[in-house]
Amino acid sequence: MSVTAIGAGIAAIACIGAGLGIGIATGHAADAIARQPEADKKIQSNLILGAALSEATAIYGFVLGILIIFMLG
Repeated sequence: MSVTAIGAGIAAIACIGAGLGIGIATGHAADAIARQPEADKKIQSNLILGAALSEATAIYGFVLGILIIFMLG
């Protein structure tokens, strides 16, 4: 297996994982807001913070994959 395939796989898994995580979190946040509309500001701020952290993790994984491709490939 080539280093390029390993780097591309790491980048793809990181981006797919972040997308799934944000999608699941958004669904649960919408459900929570539907159940308790008075807590929408707290839920929304936690959702935005979680989405930002998930997105940062995806970017780190993508950069790691690109570095593996170009440094070892």
